[in-house]
Amino acid sequence: MGPELMTGRVERLFNGTVWAEGPVWVPSSQAVRWSDIPNDRILEFYPATGMTREYATGVEFTNGRTLDADGSVVQCSHGQRRIERDREGTVTALVDSFGSRRLNSPNDVVIARDGTIWFTDPPYGILPGTVEGHEGEQEYAGCYVFRYEPATDTLTDAIKDLIHPNGLAFSPDESVLYVADTAGPSHGVPLRIAAYDVSDGTCTATGTFIAFDDNHPADGLRVDVEGRIWTSAGPSVQVYSPSAELLATLPLPERVSNLCFGGPDGHDLFITATTSLYRVRTTTRDAAQ
Repeated sequence: MGPELMTGRVERLFNGTVWAEGPVWVPSSQAVRWSDIPNDRILEFYPATGMTREYATGVEFTNGRTLDADGSVVQCSHGQRRIERDREGTVTALVDSFGSRRLNSPNDVVIARDGTIWFTDPPYGILPGTVEGHEGEQEYAGCYVFRYEPATDTLTDAIKDLIHPNGLAFSPDESVLYVADTAGPSHGVPLRIAAYDVSDGTCTATGTFIAFDDNHPADGLRVDVEGRIWTSAGPSVQVYSPSAELLATLPLPERVSNLCFGGPDGHDLFITATTSLYRVRTTTRDAAQ
């Protein structure tokens, strides 16, 4: 990765997960929180001490998470098939159904500045033989990106043309929503990150997308203050411009699932990758921070 984006070396902070996912920086505890999904637990790493602890166990296979304006954590539950809020250890449901039909298994989530909650809903937590949830049936015809408005308890199917929507993130001005699609080839489309123009809560495909090799799909992603897209891509982190130009690649020794910016000044990139949590110092910050 170029010196304009990263300084220092990659550090392994923790090792011992089966499939690490869903990192978020929690300012109130000065820790990065993430999931070990098959082991059904949530972990926290504290940079000030170098210590890792189990934050919670028996959590119903949580996956992606994000920070709300009030400092609480909003997270995806595969096991409960819902979006939920964790406020200092007290977990409450936010939304678990689309009309009369249960959600699939919410995967990743972001919150817009207007307080609306956007999340992806692929089937990974309900598939036969899953170790990331409970086997179950899809109750609506597809895998959507949803927009949930807490003030009115309204859930809207914002994007319906992706196969298995996964990671997602807004551009700095929230005019574009980027969504990773991790099951395209079996349906005749490439593994990709698709871009959607956002206006008044509705999404329109821009026609711009970043294509990935079949063996190295994008999963989780973040956008920095300059609008660059940081994404997992097989055993690496890749950075793209808004026009889909590959700017940099950071190789890692195992498959990467997700990433987040954090640390005391927001310039640390925390990376979840199969068995481990990694950190690398960057020269940028998350657009949402």
